[in-house]
Amino acid sequence: MSIILATAHDTYGAVLAQIGNPSPEAPPLADKIMQLVRYLTWFVLLSGILAIVYAGGRFAWEKWSGGGLQSPKMVAGAMIGGVVATSAGTIMNAVVG
Repeated sequence: MSIILATAHDTYGAVLAQIGNPSPEAPPLADKIMQLVRYLTWFVLLSGILAIVYAGGRFAWEKWSGGGLQSPKMVAGAMIGGVVATSAGTIMNAVVG
């Protein structure tokens, strides 16, 4: 039994020694994916800015017309969404890494 294990160890050890240590390499189309991520990041930031501007205008209109105030919730939601969106990379690094 020990002869079989020794032979298997020698055989597989020689095969595994030939494999080598691969160097890290970017996956195919990585530059296109990163470009898409950058575009989506700009879209998220732009939509957050537009949401805050819209909510601010609505807040002024509600204040002027004397209606119920719903816009402070919109401003708070847009700000919280912006914080989560801009810190998504840091959050993922903390969770995954």
